[in-house]
This record gives sequence, structure tokens and C-alpha cells, in this order.
Amino acid sequence: MRYRTPVLKKDQPDDSYKFRPLPAPTGKYPYHLSLKDVMPGINEEKITFHMVGDTGSLRSPDFQRKVAGQMIEQFEDASPPQFLYHLGDVVYNHGEASQYQRQFFDPYKLYPGPIFAIAGNHDSDVNPAVPPYPALGPFMTVFCDTAPGTIPFSGGSARKSMTQPNVYWTFKTPLANIIGMHSNVPKFGIVTEEQVKWLKEELVAANRERPAKALILCIHHAPYTADINHGSSLPMITLLESVFEETGVRPDIVFSGHVHNYQRLIKNYPDGHPVCYIVAGGGGYDELHPIASLDDNRFTNDHPFLKTVELQSYCDNKHGFLKITLERDNGGVKLTGNYYSIPHSEHNVTAALEDTFVLKF
Repeated sequence: MRYRTPVLKKDQPDDSYKFRPLPAPTGKYPYHLSLKDVMPGINEEKITFHMVGDTGSLRSPDFQRKVAGQMIEQFEDASPPQFLYHLGDVVYNHGEASQYQRQFFDPYKLYPGPIFAIAGNHDSDVNPAVPPYPALGPFMTVFCDTAPGTIPFSGGSARKSMTQPNVYWTFKTPLANIIGMHSNVPKFGIVTEEQVKWLKEELVAANRERPAKALILCIHHAPYTADINHGSSLPMITLLESVFEETGVRPDIVFSGHVHNYQRLIKNYPDGHPVCYIVAGGGGYDELHPIASLDDNRFTNDHPFLKTVELQSYCDNKHGFLKITLERDNGGVKLTGNYYSIPHSEHNVTAALEDTFVLKF
């Protein structure tokens, strides 16, 4: 029997010493990027895009290539995606420039759309065994340039650099404000006070645009998860719940990576307005993270934060990705999420629909 709630890993070590200072922003506060500036002809009534995290793979490229290949094939669908929003851990293990060609540019060489990203813990770390380089330096070159340009360590890729204004930033689209946070290197995440202040302001500002725009929050470290590798992040839960309470604003949905599987969880609040939490970190790293068994004494769900959260669906034995559609719906926004899994077979790599959810805001 598996847990149907998030779990906490007992006896968690404190690895906050791994925190890395953030690089300087490349754009102006409050760090907004408009989808229309990147894709001027975007449909304002319906937007479809991919979401996935943890696509990098230091050891075997097979799974990340299969995931990327199946996302590329969906551009031939009747309702094709327009872009990819990456949930972090593009490159393992230390975000090195030398790894970007093999782990990112080559697998996504044929991906037709723009790729946006938040950084994961591995993107943010620094390899002490090689000549010194700034934390997040390669990530900033690829995703946070001041203008689209050629990337010197891409291996000659035609993909130009993206123009995100900071490592934490808000993606302004016609149907949603997507707030992308940066949760740094430690296993359970750390968010600076400067970013917390920004997050509060962005939540309040995005709330003013409801219901015409959904409010989506993305953070690499999954707050709630039932896996056996990480377990839920009390630092991220405590941070987010305190910010939600102080501002009086909660997002419509939260997307994360970090955990190498797929999970859909619902957190119920006393006011009757639940929030959906999605983990989508099965994007290519060869090791997947199983859901914890009830008899595994390394984990517990005995914590007040976890009591009102239910694990409604999961896929922990296959890699995969999300296809998200936003469309106008009676003055609000409807979000449809489809999670596709990739069979672990040499002969069949066709993505299969594993889970579907529909939310109306």
C-alpha cells in the first residue's frame, strides 16, 4: 500500500550551507517578460504549452531524448503547443556550460518552440572539481540574456538565448500570470528575503487581474510530495503558506519539479477554495522516485501541514511530461492538464495519456 498524502522524510539533514548567492538581474524590476514580446502572434483566447522538469541526464541520454522526441511530435497535433516552460534541472550535476550541449541543446535541437525556464538545484550548483565559474552563470547565458543571441557552448545550435529578466521572474501571458521562483541548491530549498518581498508584490498584482487571468506559481522544489527520495519540503511549505496568509492571495495551481515522477495533489483550505499542486519532474533523468509505502518507517505524514492534502494521481515508474491548455471560459480561465508517460521499451516510445485534470478559475 502506498501513501495517499504527502510525506516527510524523518531525520532530515541541514544542508543550507550549500546556498549559492544569486546573480545580478539582467532586466528591470519587477522582472516581467511578456509572451507577446517573444511570440507576437500568440492566440489570446487559447494557449497550449509543455511543462516538464529534471530533463538533464548525466549518465544516460535515452530517457530525455524520448521525452523530447514525444513533445516534438505533438507539434503535429490538431492543438499543438506553442512553447515549453521548464521546471528546473536542465543540466546535471552542477550546471556546467560544458554539459549544456549534450543535456539540453542536442535533445531539444528539433523542438520548434521557445523554451523558458526556472533554475533547479543542479542548475544552481557549482562543480568544485573544475576551474571556478559563477553559480548560475551558464543558466543566465542561456535563459537570461539581454537580447537573443548565439550561445558559445551550444555546439552550434540554432536556438538563441532567451531574454528572461532574472532567475525569478513573472511570465505575462494573455491568459495567465506565471510566477517563477528560484529555490536555490539545498535539498529542501532556500528563498532569499529579497525574493520573498518580490513574491508578495507579484501575488497581489496578479490577483488584481483575476478572473481574466489565472495565477500560476512555479517553484523547482516541490512543497508537497509523497516520494521516497526527497519527501515534502517544510521550508517551502512554511514560506508559501505564510506568504499566502499575509497577502490573502493563493495561486490557482502550483507546478514543481525536483522529484523525479508525476504527482497531482490537492490541498483543501477552510474557506473551501482548494489549490492544486503538480509535480512533473520525470523529464529525463534516468533515476525515478517511487511513492512511499505505508510500511516504510523512514517517512511520516503526521504533520498539520499535510493533513488537508490528498495525493489524487501519480506515475512513478515511467518518464513523462505535461501538456497544458489555457482558454477563456465564461469570463474566467479554464486550465486543462494532460500528463503523458513514455513506455520503458526500445520498440514503443509513443507517449500515452496517463492523467487528465480540468480546473476552472
